[in-house]
Amino acid sequence: MAKRHDFSYFFHEGLSNMFSHGFMSFAAIGITVACLLIMGTFTLVAVNANELLTTLEQENEILAYVDDSYTETQARALKSRLEAIPNVASVTFISRDEAMEDFKAQYPDEELFQDLDPEILEDRYAIKLVDLEAQSETVEAVQALTGISDVSHYEEIAGGFVTVRNVATVVCVALIAILFVVSVFIISNTIKLTTFDRREEIAIMRMVGATNGFIRWPFVYEGFMLGLLGAVIAFFLQWALYAAVARGVDSNDTLQLIQVMPFSELWAPVAAVFALAGIVIGVGGSLSAIRKFLQV
Repeated sequence: MAKRHDFSYFFHEGLSNMFSHGFMSFAAIGITVACLLIMGTFTLVAVNANELLTTLEQENEILAYVDDSYTETQARALKSRLEAIPNVASVTFISRDEAMEDFKAQYPDEELFQDLDPEILEDRYAIKLVDLEAQSETVEAVQALTGISDVSHYEEIAGGFVTVRNVATVVCVALIAILFVVSVFIISNTIKLTTFDRREEIAIMRMVGATNGFIRWPFVYEGFMLGLLGAVIAFFLQWALYAAVARGVDSNDTLQLIQVMPFSELWAPVAAVFALAGIVIGVGGSLSAIRKFLQV
């Protein structure tokens, strides 16, 4: 019992137990890797979906048309008033001439459109919003501004962006929570099988006067190492899987609208979450498994 507080001893015992029960250790690591990969994949899908929807939200804009009786100078003077409206992220002035050039560029093969007079169009402002959920209120505020004759907006599209984002977030959070609980349960039961295989060893240690802490710590270290090793393996497999999917999306012409975030921007939080989840699963499973055998 002199080594009760010798952590190098506990580490050695935990490492020894991990290798002496190779098959069960392999099973525990394999299940940890599988659970972390599934959770990590769903999480990365959720992160990319949210990033894509955020980009689409930022690109969505409303057009505020200036009263055609206003001169260009008067029209430009409205910019500061539009910027002062809540929920407005940016305001860009588009003159009649610029609007006509854009129109002609959209229809380069239509000769009839090439000779149109810019005066038939109106000066306008392209307005991007901070929050699409408040688009209706913002449109009303823009329409109420003196000098604005009309506002063009696509509320259905904006509502679709918001709905897809909210549904994707709820579904992914729910799946991740369920998978985490299931993974802890599976790992706990896997380590229980390992512990059950050593029940005679534990009983002998109890009979010679070993304390619960002395018996428990090697299992805690073993669970820690199993969880951490599983997290490391899962991280590199996730990296390879993510890179393969990203290459596939980039090389597919039909998926050009989908932008996959580079893993270089995600690896640090992914590694931290995997390490923390692996350690919690391993140590938590070990503590849960050994508790039953210490209740004598």
